Amino acid sequence: MRPVLPWSEEFLRYDFGPGHPMDPVRLDLTRHLLDDLGLTGRFDVVAPPAATDAELALVHDPAYIRAVRAAERTGHAEAGWGLGDADNPVFPLIHTAAARIAGATLDAVRRVVDGRAPRAFVVAGGLHHAMPAAAAGFCVYNDVAVALAAVRASGPLLYVDLDVHHGDGVQRAFFDDPAVTTVSLHQHPRSLYPHTGYPAEVGRGGGSGHALNLALPEDVTDAQWLRALEAIVAPVVAELRPRLLLSQHGCDTHRDDPLGGLAISIEAQREAAILLRGLADEHCGGRWVAVGGGGYDLLTVPRVWTHVAAVVADADVDPTTPTPERWRAHVRRVTGGAAPETMGDGVTATFSPFHRGHNPADAVDRAIMATRSAAFPSLGLDPLTA
Repeated sequence: MRPVLPWSEEFLRYDFGPGHPMDPVRLDLTRHLLDDLGLTGRFDVVAPPAATDAELALVHDPAYIRAVRAAERTGHAEAGWGLGDADNPVFPLIHTAAARIAGATLDAVRRVVDGRAPRAFVVAGGLHHAMPAAAAGFCVYNDVAVALAAVRASGPLLYVDLDVHHGDGVQRAFFDDPAVTTVSLHQHPRSLYPHTGYPAEVGRGGGSGHALNLALPEDVTDAQWLRALEAIVAPVVAELRPRLLLSQHGCDTHRDDPLGGLAISIEAQREAAILLRGLADEHCGGRWVAVGGGGYDLLTVPRVWTHVAAVVADADVDPTTPTPERWRAHVRRVTGGAAPETMGDGVTATFSPFHRGHNPADAVDRAIMATRSAAFPSLGLDPLTA
């Protein structure tokens, strides 16, 4: 079996309009880069269904779904649903396109959990800010939360969020649910939207310990970022041995991103995908679904997500690989600018694992210990030795 790549032209209709950071050109450029590098053929490309209202209601308030449908029909937003502001303006296919993205992630997750596909990559997915009864942070429906809710009875599930912004909507959906463990690695909330994701946010009731938040300083390096990811996710996935690993690869952590404050390289984001693949293979029977997410520099996003897709397909691309001339020409046509010449930033991304020893004087190591100390004991893990 080959991994699954859901694709629909309706993904490109998820479009908040001119000047909005969430430009669907990101998806178009990614699909063309996958095609031009010959990677699309490593996948089964499937036409995803749209999520039904009943499926969306696994997470979202039915009244909210009706409000989104009404906004699509009338072009206007009712007050109180997070729609119609600068972040989430109403656009012509706001329900249809958002439901298609939710359906894509849901279908991919079901295929992998059911054993009909080994892995999947959902380029349009990762809309992690949407709340049960409100749009938020460019996200209308929370495709990740809907997909996880649909398969939560299949066994323990692990969600890992690499976006520069806290994965607040997914955490909210499962904050008291031990069936779904959420891990978010993000810029410190004191300096970035949505201003949540502190280490003390560990879950509630039976879900205590199943929300893990690692808040990073803005001067974090590639080596520290990868070290932090491994230090939290590796012990958790080894302990839980989840039925599924679902990871969100928002690349607004990149140094060129206009909305984030970190400076993580393409190479480090590629290494993060490789690390997650290895953990899924070792502890999850290989069951891994990766989704897109944030990322607003049009020349960075396609390269990062192509690397993620390549890792999903076991067709890893060297970051020194030249970008195809055909793709560069397409970039010039649709953006008016010059395309990058290689698939990376020209750096080497390596790290020293946390279990080899940590430095209490290092700000990132202190952040790692804050997260471990807050959440690990409830999972039966020793913060110092796990």
